[in-house]
Amino acid sequence: MKGSTELPMSHFSRRKFLGSALAGTAATLTGTASMSFFSTAPAFAQSNLTPDQALKELLDGNQRYIEGRFTSFDEDKQILRDRTVEKQQPFAALLSCADSRVPIEIIFDQSIGELFVTRVAGNIATPEIIASLEYGAAVLGTKVIMVLGHSGCGAVKAAIAGKEVPGQISALFPPLRPAVDQGGSDLAATTKKNATIQATLLSEASTVLSPMVKEGKLKIVGGYYDLDSGKVTLV
Repeated sequence: MKGSTELPMSHFSRRKFLGSALAGTAATLTGTASMSFFSTAPAFAQSNLTPDQALKELLDGNQRYIEGRFTSFDEDKQILRDRTVEKQQPFAALLSCADSRVPIEIIFDQSIGELFVTRVAGNIATPEIIASLEYGAAVLGTKVIMVLGHSGCGAVKAAIAGKEVPGQISALFPPLRPAVDQGGSDLAATTKKNATIQATLLSEASTVLSPMVKEGKLKIVGGYYDLDSGKVTLV
């Protein structure tokens, strides 16, 4: 089955759509069951980090990965599993591409219970992804969210090409269109633009995340992972 040939929604209309969808979700969450969900006591431990410290821990872990001096592999995995059976206490959340060449815990040298990871081709902020990241920040206490693009991204490459594709693959294209409009045929530039755009959407469209960012309780950033060097840079 061929992909849709409908014109993709603009950056503005996508932002408006997500804002409306999230507002509706927030209204639904005023029910008793939902209130009990958000009143869950947040985890402690890593969540004591400030947003800046959490971001530094991510980038420091990436540097250890580049240099091949892992510390997460030295930790007792049985102890970590035992500690995380009843609760999790991640200090950071990631929205990354589903690409198999981007193993998040490895490239940031983190272990069980330390990162809250959401993945979808093209690292786009869908309502479901946003809901997951809201849970990570509001309930689990994550202090930083990184939207991580990467070199050689197939989803971004396909969006740039704009050709018909089978099945539901074309559903990825509209959210990527604003980055394509800005970055053009330059794959790296468009991928970085997309990470920035998706991070901005998370910061502005979410009724849960936006206030946390404004109050300095949460940092949301865009990042770019180079497959060749292994380095993550902020964008």
